[in-house]
Amino acid sequence: MTEITHYSQVWAHRTPRKRLFMWLGWLALVALFVWCWQVMTENTIWAFVADAPRQAADIGGRMMPPRLSYLPELMVPLWDTINIATLGTLGGVIMAVPVAFMAARNTTPSQHILRPIALFIIVASRSINSLIWALLLVAIIGPGILAGIVAIALRSIGFVGKLLYEAIEETDARQIEAVQATGASPAQVVSYGIVPQVMPAFWGISVFRWDINIRESTILGLVGAGGIGLKLQASLNVLAWPQVTMILILILGTVVLSEWVSARVRHAII
Repeated sequence: MTEITHYSQVWAHRTPRKRLFMWLGWLALVALFVWCWQVMTENTIWAFVADAPRQAADIGGRMMPPRLSYLPELMVPLWDTINIATLGTLGGVIMAVPVAFMAARNTTPSQHILRPIALFIIVASRSINSLIWALLLVAIIGPGILAGIVAIALRSIGFVGKLLYEAIEETDARQIEAVQATGASPAQVVSYGIVPQVMPAFWGISVFRWDINIRESTILGLVGAGGIGLKLQASLNVLAWPQVTMILILILGTVVLSEWVSARVRHAII
């Protein structure tokens, strides 16, 4: 009589080796977090942190009620802010379009020279915040609205260029081949095979970036680049908290309105 032994296998989501590596990874992550926390809080004065709620309540009490009589003085700076965002977006889009066509694999004239240059421009633009651009430009061309417009434009190149070149690369190759089959020149292929496909994305990206730039342009005045941020900086300097409240309410209203306009325009286009 032969004895038959049955072995039952227990299913496991991970092997013991994988579970070990997973726990080691979590342990390393916790250790990294503790180390970063110690580095960040090394010079923290905890007495100030403990007193922060009382200070916040004190400032909040001074900010109310908002000074409504200050509103007329904010209209011109608000208009400057909108102009900074609009003209900066327009300039950034104009510069981003050729960069995007040079960065896209299916439209770049040179894969080894022009495409890396275009990608570098996109990365450089996206890596530097608009506030840093404004700081540099205020030092170069002086304070004022022009510095804010150029800062917004330089910041917008990377955003618009990246999304647009990805849209160009995702175009339907069959439509492009159909235009090429007619004997069209490279410029005609771009005009009739690629541009019509990316135009909805182009307008959507441009309006979305304008919406973002409205928000970013409100703080450029803090470094002297014009707009309503100048009024905010001046009010903070003299501790005019009711005026600060009025400025913040106006900025919030402007951002909400720009978000609504942007959403409606994108909905109508796409």
